Amino acid sequence: MPFQQKFSNEELVTFLSAKGTEINSDQIKEAAAHFGVKTQSVTKRLGKHPQFTKGSRGVWNLTVAEKLEQSYQAPAAVPAVEDLVPQKDPNYVPFGNFADVKKIVQSGMFYPTFITGLSGNGKTFSVEQACAQLGRELIRVNITIETDEDDLIGGFRLVNGETVWHNGPVVEALERGAVLLLDEVDLASNKILCLQSVLEGKGVFLKKIGRYVRRAPGFNVFATANTKGKGSDDGRFIGTNVLNEAFLERFALTFEQEYPSPKIEQKILEKAASSLGVLDEKFCENLSNWSDIIRKTFRDGGIDEVISTRRLVHIIRAFAIWQDRMKAIKVCVNRFDEETKTSFIELYDKIDADVVTQEVADDQQG
Repeated sequence: MPFQQKFSNEELVTFLSAKGTEINSDQIKEAAAHFGVKTQSVTKRLGKHPQFTKGSRGVWNLTVAEKLEQSYQAPAAVPAVEDLVPQKDPNYVPFGNFADVKKIVQSGMFYPTFITGLSGNGKTFSVEQACAQLGRELIRVNITIETDEDDLIGGFRLVNGETVWHNGPVVEALERGAVLLLDEVDLASNKILCLQSVLEGKGVFLKKIGRYVRRAPGFNVFATANTKGKGSDDGRFIGTNVLNEAFLERFALTFEQEYPSPKIEQKILEKAASSLGVLDEKFCENLSNWSDIIRKTFRDGGIDEVISTRRLVHIIRAFAIWQDRMKAIKVCVNRFDEETKTSFIELYDKIDADVVTQEVADDQQG
């Protein structure tokens, strides 16, 4: 009499794979109870299934090795996102290296580019908006010390009992001819060296599935970092690493991104405020002048912190919530140590004659 199927092979593999790669008699009994059949029915199924082999007494070994090649192109490996073109930000104000970044993307040339600069000065945003304006797909990868080949290139994932190859962001960008953005690349370990052939424009060989992926026209790589890959001597960027010289050498050029000028920064803040319905031109002007003085003092070695463009936008957003200039500033500079925070607030108080400090407000109420 033929073996009567009351559950599919896929259901069996999915259930047992959650138990591990060694299946004992207790787990077989669990599977039998789960599917409402006798233990012998499960055992017979294991004996006929290519992924199970008999081990020591009462133990079956589950392996996925025999299914790798035939399942790497399973439907689950198809990218879920069809359009990777970033959205245009109506508030974006071009400055710094934006025009050059846009020209590189527009050229369609393979020209790996490294962008370095202090935090919050628009490095990542410039690449994103260049792609948005040109209608180019962008795949952004946030790099950490834990990022490895599996994260970047891809690997096998267990999906519904099937071992499926999933492209990593690098392979996806290669095949689509998209722009690949390695964000905060100076946080990487030497595992980032798996990208050497990609940075040479030669594509990558997927050794796990025996397939070579060539770069499609338009593919390019941008990397952003707070350092130049030589580590952070002053300790401002804890976690940044000294990157391999061979890796850095594969970037054709390096842009040094500075903060925008006070006039440009004022325009950025006015656009942000206008979009939130709280446009206060004088406040935006004061903030840009305030940050400019702080940055000049930082460059001269007078202080150890700066106010980034990103933090100024945070202040505008806080202002939209409380409608209070000084409170917006205070809640956004609280991240600094007490001495730095106090000096920043006192400096703004000197710049803005109209600002009302908490002490004055308390006196007025009293």
